[in-house]
Amino acid sequence: MPVPFPVQILIADDHAVVRGGLRLLLDNEPDLKIVAEVDNGADAVKRCLEGDVHLAILDIAMPRLTGLQAARELSHRCPELRTLILSMHDQEQYVVEGLRAGASGYVAKRAADKDIVDACRAAMRGDGFVYPSTLPPHLRAKLEQNKQPARLARTLTPRESEVTKLVAEGHSSQAIADMLLLSPKTVETHRTNIYQKLNIRDRVELTRYAIREGLIEA
Repeated sequence: MPVPFPVQILIADDHAVVRGGLRLLLDNEPDLKIVAEVDNGADAVKRCLEGDVHLAILDIAMPRLTGLQAARELSHRCPELRTLILSMHDQEQYVVEGLRAGASGYVAKRAADKDIVDACRAAMRGDGFVYPSTLPPHLRAKLEQNKQPARLARTLTPRESEVTKLVAEGHSSQAIADMLLLSPKTVETHRTNIYQKLNIRDRVELTRYAIREGLIEA
């Protein structure tokens, strides 16, 4: 697929200062155009599905849906879209999880000022971009073995993923209902369905699951 000109980009980060910084870095590039900014993963998915976004830059830790969740969802529902994970973490496990989620690249926030433009162009060419720029051979082999979609994308609906993250973060049903514009009864129904699907019994087990799947940080 030819690279569109300009590449239309969505930025998703819950910190306005980060979004502003990325805009400063990208606005002067003639082949890159920011068409949307959002502050959570759920809105990122919704906006990308409107069809005019070619590349989504997703913060790894956001409200409602994380960047990893959003990347998984978009890789299934909009496979032609490219995604980049932006993260304050540069440890290998985060890089691996980002690529397994379907992202075309992974950029550390501390290196974004010199890497983000190259990362956008590499992702659109289909080359991918990873910080650190090279992965050890054993990690590349692991990625080849783990290209199957993540368990979360196959198990929970996007709404259930949102509820899972919020429950694991300790929010009450009423608070979750307020955040997601649902009734408390609907939230409880989602919680029951999540427990049944995951075969777990309580919030402690749900929190362990959320940490294991990268929905929240330990």
